[in-house]
Amino acid sequence: MPEDSSPRGFPLTDELAYVKLLHLADSALPIGALAHSFGLETLTEARALHVENLAEFLGGYLQESGVLEAAFCRDAFRRASVTEAEFDVEGLLRANERLAAMKPGRESRAGSAALGQNLLQLVASLGDAPAIRKTLEACRSTGRTGDAPVSRVPVIQHSIAFGLAAGALVLDESSAVLAFLHQTCASLVSACQRLLPLGQTRAAKILWELKPATLAAAERSAKRPPEEIASFTPLADWGAMQHPSLATRLFIS
Repeated sequence: MPEDSSPRGFPLTDELAYVKLLHLADSALPIGALAHSFGLETLTEARALHVENLAEFLGGYLQESGVLEAAFCRDAFRRASVTEAEFDVEGLLRANERLAAMKPGRESRAGSAALGQNLLQLVASLGDAPAIRKTLEACRSTGRTGDAPVSRVPVIQHSIAFGLAAGALVLDESSAVLAFLHQTCASLVSACQRLLPLGQTRAAKILWELKPATLAAAERSAKRPPEEIASFTPLADWGAMQHPSLATRLFIS
């Protein structure tokens, strides 16, 4: 088995990999996820999203954006699952550019990038992971800031950062994709708990009932490369683009 990178050198057993993945997917991970609604605040303000249609909305999200993000997460995982010499950081950055370009809402694009950058910096602080170190170095060398890069390379989108981190830490690919999708849905439901009269029991029930859709999205993401997958989410995109114009805002995005 591959050895863990920790100073004590414990073998990276399936159990250790599992708890590491649980850590990465924890909603309490300090990367700023609680500050973002990704346009849901706009939709609740416009009365287009409410408790009764939230499960249907999230199911549609998984079928469209979920499959797209999962495909890029899976692609990043595979890119990181190589030796340091084989890691193609330029290829990863090109994939990141493509995903960013597919997000027309600036706030959603910037919010995803903020989460991705925070996640990579956090994982880099836990131990040496060459793929993450090289990616962060490439990001710094471009001289960009936020969502307005000086050069052509945008900051790393969250799904790509999650896949990159999971691959660099030698976790399981399918489990990592499922964990990312679950974490995303859980974050969106958490945002709705602050925007809607959504209690903890109802929120837990919605997340529980989304498990088959989560699995289906993960499976679909494995069937085609990310460049062959499209996503059509006009309502969510509109919510993200209109968010800056709200009179009062609880979330950054």
